[in-house]
Amino acid sequence: MNLLAIIGRVVLGTLQDVGQLAVFTWHGVSHCFRPPIFGRLVLAQMMRIGYFSLPVVALTTFFTGGVLALQIYYGGNEFNSESIVATIVALGITRELGPVMAGLMIAGRVSAAIAAELGTMRVTEQIDALTTLSTNPYKYLVAPRLIAAVLTLPLLVFVADVIGIFGGFVVGTQTLEFNPGVYVKTTVDFLDMDDVTSGMIKSSVFGFIIALMGCFHGFNSKGGAQGVGRATTNAVVMSSILILASNYLMTSLFFSS
Repeated sequence: MNLLAIIGRVVLGTLQDVGQLAVFTWHGVSHCFRPPIFGRLVLAQMMRIGYFSLPVVALTTFFTGGVLALQIYYGGNEFNSESIVATIVALGITRELGPVMAGLMIAGRVSAAIAAELGTMRVTEQIDALTTLSTNPYKYLVAPRLIAAVLTLPLLVFVADVIGIFGGFVVGTQTLEFNPGVYVKTTVDFLDMDDVTSGMIKSSVFGFIIALMGCFHGFNSKGGAQGVGRATTNAVVMSSILILASNYLMTSLFFSS
């Protein structure tokens, strides 16, 4: 009976968390489409999420493109297929590694920051003060971050794709001694616009997940400084897991045919 009670508590707790997240998502998304929209807050969040995350994403994707070129070259040596390096780097970066690496980096940076910020506001009763002043916290705190993340992530991932392909180009031409003109021509010939578009669609979903998890865990944090730290950790962990899970689902949807 004790075992059944433990299982029941886990199931009920999980259902409660899922229901709480669903209600929070509904309120947050609905306020993204209801006037007024705080444009200045959205722009400020776009700067924080996009512009200030650019150095981290750029370095990550540059070295990822370089490592991918090396691995494909050394693996292709066994089958005399070194010529596919440029093609696989371009496809791998635009379809998978660009969006996923950028999403994970921003989840670690932005989702944690959002959860810590809102969590501090919650435990110091600033969110309650907004409600007292007739300001809807979903409208003022959650909606701008959701809008900014969904709009900014595709732009950031596009830049990450370019830098990642450039990283493969640098390694391919400087280390592996590919002809630069041939490398660029191969990349352009085999790279399709659908590959770039699919990655940008993924990044919009990743941006929504990152902002939603940060806002949800920060908004519902409790227990003082310890609770804020717990909310920050949970936001990063859940964002990363949901990014990888949704990436699999979207990849199977886009490329199953």
